[in-house]
Amino acid sequence: MIRTAALAALLASTALSSAAMAQTSTPAPAPAEASGGGFATSEATDPYLWLEEVDGERAMAWVNAHNEHSLGVLRGDPRYETLHQQALEIVQSRDRIPSPGFNHDGTIDNFWQDAGHVRGVWRTTTLDSYRSAEPQWETVLDIDALSAAEGKNWVYKGGSCLPPDETRCLISLSDGGKDAVTVREFDRSTRTFVEGGFVLPESKGGASWVDADTLLISRDFGPGSMTTSGYPMIVKVLKRGQSIDQAQTVFTGQPTDVSVSGYTLRDADGVIRATLINRGINFYEGETHRLNADGSTTKLELPAKSSINALVQGQLVVTTDQDWTAPSGQSFRTGDVIAWNLDRWLADPATPAQLVIRPGEREAIEGISNTRNKLVVALYENVRGSVYVYEPNPSGEWGRTRLDLPQNVTVGVGSASERDDKVFVSVAGYLNPSSLYLADAAAGSADVVKSLPAKFDATGMEVEQFEATSADGTKVPYFVVHRGDMAMDGSNATLLYGYGGFQSSLLPGYSATVGKLWLERGGVYVVANTRGGGEFGPRWHQAALQENRQRAHEDYQAVALDLIARNITSQPKLGIMGGSQGGLFMGAMLTQRPDLINAAVIQVPLFDMLRFHKLLAGASWIAEYGNPDVPEERAWIERYSPYQNLRAGQPYPEVFIHTSTKDDRVHPGHARKAAARLEELGYPVLFYENTDGGHAAGANLQETARRLALEYTYLTRRLMDQPAAE
Repeated sequence: MIRTAALAALLASTALSSAAMAQTSTPAPAPAEASGGGFATSEATDPYLWLEEVDGERAMAWVNAHNEHSLGVLRGDPRYETLHQQALEIVQSRDRIPSPGFNHDGTIDNFWQDAGHVRGVWRTTTLDSYRSAEPQWETVLDIDALSAAEGKNWVYKGGSCLPPDETRCLISLSDGGKDAVTVREFDRSTRTFVEGGFVLPESKGGASWVDADTLLISRDFGPGSMTTSGYPMIVKVLKRGQSIDQAQTVFTGQPTDVSVSGYTLRDADGVIRATLINRGINFYEGETHRLNADGSTTKLELPAKSSINALVQGQLVVTTDQDWTAPSGQSFRTGDVIAWNLDRWLADPATPAQLVIRPGEREAIEGISNTRNKLVVALYENVRGSVYVYEPNPSGEWGRTRLDLPQNVTVGVGSASERDDKVFVSVAGYLNPSSLYLADAAAGSADVVKSLPAKFDATGMEVEQFEATSADGTKVPYFVVHRGDMAMDGSNATLLYGYGGFQSSLLPGYSATVGKLWLERGGVYVVANTRGGGEFGPRWHQAALQENRQRAHEDYQAVALDLIARNITSQPKLGIMGGSQGGLFMGAMLTQRPDLINAAVIQVPLFDMLRFHKLLAGASWIAEYGNPDVPEERAWIERYSPYQNLRAGQPYPEVFIHTSTKDDRVHPGHARKAAARLEELGYPVLFYENTDGGHAAGANLQETARRLALEYTYLTRRLMDQPAAE
């Protein structure tokens, strides 16, 4: 249950004085001042650069030795095998909701993985069959069979089919889970790859249909065609029968851009209304250009920080992530959703826009989709979701109705039909197994189509939402999932999860593995909704950008302090977990407040923030963190960069760091160097590197299960085996 606001407020007021006392008695060490010639502040002072050689002989020997040690320790624990079998049963279970995707003809597609299809199978059925207890699926493409036939470790990265009949498709295949993909043309009517069809060699980038014989492609076209972030800088038009070097260039960005790509904006009947080029200047700012019939381009008058969300009833729907004055003279705020009549606006950029949504201070839009006639929006208030349906009135204004769905849960807007106004909506909570609703956006009704049985025993468990007070006074919400009879004496093994970046929200969701491998065994699970995320919209994210990144770290630390102040847990029983940007979170906690924790699971992390922009896709994140090549920005990054701030003589717990050799987004060198530096300073470290899997670290389900079992074996050893603080 979620406690009443009055009771939560009472508990919060009690905890604030305790948290203040904790901060007074155990002052947080200030992040280090920029040290100029200190450890790893230049290539000359970094003794572990060789670990950045992804497949280097010396580096891989180091990886193999550490894998042998860490796997020996963790798999040697008598509890590992039980955890592994439980994880394997969950991830390979067929008792899951098949994620549905509408086709133009009303049929349903799904991509499915299980014990018999570890790489997965793309399959299809009718809507009526999908709604039944036992849908009759037809296989479209079997990735396991394809991998076996071609001797490849293919990982399916999605497909794009040409409207309106969606017979011809572009299939993206990754070798081992990398972001870079090979694109191949596929005929879903014959269920075979097209002989002599479009084939694009492995590269980061994209491909989009214009018509049956024409693609817009953004790829690695050779030297000088990629940005410093490692993504395409050039968009070309490729005609059937042409080689890639014969394709016509229609747009070229700048080397300092993040990426450029092309796509078509289509109406509900699949008719192209505009062909667009997206130029990503940085991670958050960009330009949209219209590709004209004569091959020229015209820059559209949109905010630098904005997203095109939908085209519905001829209305172009856009979200602005900045305060903006439109060419019409209208002023809009950060987070507003606005709309124009597309044809009028393309003809005259000064055409007035209509305000569709203006979220409140504690509201955030987490998803926008459209059916044939409606705009469907997942709108959250204080991290609890609802779904609203919007439609333009004859006057041009937009009215809204609320779908009849459960309250105080996470809602997700899924695939929407462009034949009618049906849309799938997912509903879940920390203790509520996922349910899938099929909603009629026109009628405002929603019916349960699928629901999952419980995957762990949640009897007696409850969910509470609290607020911690960050260093600058900001109230930071967080969720605690625990047994109702939990003793408030600091004795509870507690796992605190965080991410805190890129406007990515951590919303309540049902995790069978967290439930089975942690909660059911008596653990407490906590999720921190810190700044840097998107829980309260763009402003919540922007409050922790660049020079203000430390605010997000302080928010996370404040949640840890609040958990201890409430006697939910204590330092010997508190562990943290996060991946990617969340791995940076873990590094900041480790180097700034190691006195608060006794375990850290650091997943595919960013760690060397003075070199992040030089490694793989790192340059694309300069808008989030700043540029280490700019002295002023380097100074604020160096103060918190975990790699440079590791010190001897600190109360660091033994940490578990894991990464993937095939990760071509966050370089595995971050994790390797973190482990090497900790060992040099005399700390025990468990390090594991999956030699497949990409950034998601799961090229197949067996590897996913192994990773989960390793993590929870480690957490059991560190938190459940330790006595609580006196």
